[in-house]
Amino acid sequence: MAGSTQTVSEYITHHLTNLTYGKLPGGFERRGEDGAITTVGDGGAWVMANGATEASAMGFSAIHVDSMMWSIGLGIIFCWLFRRVAKKAETGVPSGMVNAVEMIVEFVDSTVRDTFHGQNKMIAPLALTIFVWVLLMNLMDLVPIDLVPKVLEIVAGVHFQKIVPSTDPNITLGMAVGVFILMLYYSVKIKGVGFLRELSFTPFNHWAFIPVNLFMEIVGLLAKPFSLGLRLFGNLYAGEMIFILIAALFSAGVGWMIPAGLLQVAWGIFHLLVIPLQAFIFMVLTIVYLSMAYEDH
Repeated sequence: MAGSTQTVSEYITHHLTNLTYGKLPGGFERRGEDGAITTVGDGGAWVMANGATEASAMGFSAIHVDSMMWSIGLGIIFCWLFRRVAKKAETGVPSGMVNAVEMIVEFVDSTVRDTFHGQNKMIAPLALTIFVWVLLMNLMDLVPIDLVPKVLEIVAGVHFQKIVPSTDPNITLGMAVGVFILMLYYSVKIKGVGFLRELSFTPFNHWAFIPVNLFMEIVGLLAKPFSLGLRLFGNLYAGEMIFILIAALFSAGVGWMIPAGLLQVAWGIFHLLVIPLQAFIFMVLTIVYLSMAYEDH
């Protein structure tokens, strides 16, 4: 809930700021919590950013510690959980978590069989990893917006904490770039020189149109990772923003308590559809793009 000393704008800005570690340039003036100003030395300084301004000044060297921590942590949970279920699986009627995991595995496997037209044993495990990992990251959006940041601030003195990795474009675009690299690898591996021929003679099958073809095909190729990563980021970021705006209503007075609570519940229920849908879309597009790498024109 918004603090009494914060305006709504400050509350929103605070919740949209990542816990950032990076190098501040020499000569940068830092303002402490007590208002005191210190100047960074000539060599710069590697520090935790004290707000969005410092994070921006760090530039490309900045690392979003919270996004990295939560995404890696959720990945470890995924690996541990599925390994534990795999060790418990046995013949007979499954129950509980084993049944849920088997349903997910069968669902992903059938999707891969229907969508991927090549022969590659890595695609199904990759699709399963992407689906469950993105799903777990998206599910963090259902945790009350102030709960984890407030607990970490009280216990560890951490002032900034974004717990939904998929609302960070660095995470979503990083995953998309990984898929893009696999696309290029399998395109070259399967098609060889035919991949260059495909770029040069599609859609106009004539040597005079090679420059036009290359321009259109390369733009279309580069658009795939951007659309893949930004689609996931945009949907989850918008969802988180609405949760923050609804949470800010609680500070508007007692009369807004009930409407804000109802809005939180309603948006949470709607978001239960968005969360698995976005994970499914990311997985399916990954399978489709890799299948295209195997297809010859």
